[in-house]
Amino acid sequence: MDGERGDSRLAHGHEYADGETIESKRSGAKRLGMAFETLEVSVEDGIATVRLDNDPVNAIDQQMRHELAEAVDVLREDRVRVGVFTGADDVFSVGADVGLFEEAQSWTTAEFRSNSRILGRAFEGLEEIEKPVLAALDGTCVGGGLELALACDVRIASPDATLGFPEHNIGLIPGLGGCSRFVTLVGPGIAKDMIFSGELVDGERAREIGLVERVESDPKAAALEYADSLCERPPQAVGLAKRVVNAARETDTQTAGLLESYAQSTLLETADHREGIRAFREKRDPEFTGE
Repeated sequence: MDGERGDSRLAHGHEYADGETIESKRSGAKRLGMAFETLEVSVEDGIATVRLDNDPVNAIDQQMRHELAEAVDVLREDRVRVGVFTGADDVFSVGADVGLFEEAQSWTTAEFRSNSRILGRAFEGLEEIEKPVLAALDGTCVGGGLELALACDVRIASPDATLGFPEHNIGLIPGLGGCSRFVTLVGPGIAKDMIFSGELVDGERAREIGLVERVESDPKAAALEYADSLCERPPQAVGLAKRVVNAARETDTQTAGLLESYAQSTLLETADHREGIRAFREKRDPEFTGE
């Protein structure tokens, strides 16, 4: 996996060809008891890495739609503290396979919406899970690929990455967050301008308009380093911060403040809070357990 965290090609079932179980591999890179064809998924030291692996351009076809939903289930596992999505060096994802839209011409509108919900629920799952999810964006990241990145919490792009929504080229709009999530990051003016024109921007411009949070020469390495540091943070505090910030995006300030208060009162009762206080008094690094 180009130096990533362990071999992640998955075997069918919950037992590997060498007879080892998932439990017997917990001390090393984790391989999962399900088969993926368009993704590489691994878990090591609390970090779940999901690499899009659907040559040649990581198109989100029917298989990947279902597998992304399964990958979100992996991120929900207790052993995972942080999720990282990556692609290839020259392409994160070009979005939906055009062939899928050709096939969809024979579907009813109800069938199309049902199919879209597969991917939509995966994106919603990434937003709702109480764990940070990072997207490392290198090369081309457009259409549904960018919508996947928008569902993550922090986007890290290379300076020469290519980002945008070219859906108008086939007479469509960004339909799974490219309008709704995009506008919350960049504002309605820039969102409409980029969607109307189909303009593609590089990583530096994406950071200027608020589409990505960080620009790094090696986004994957930067994301994994960031994920490592997040694993040292108190999981409940990080997770609740994500939930409150996301909720604040969709509600009034008074209600959001109430949610903050409830979250804080919950965290005051955690072992991690007590450990943080002890570590501060003892002038040492805290060891958070998530309890």
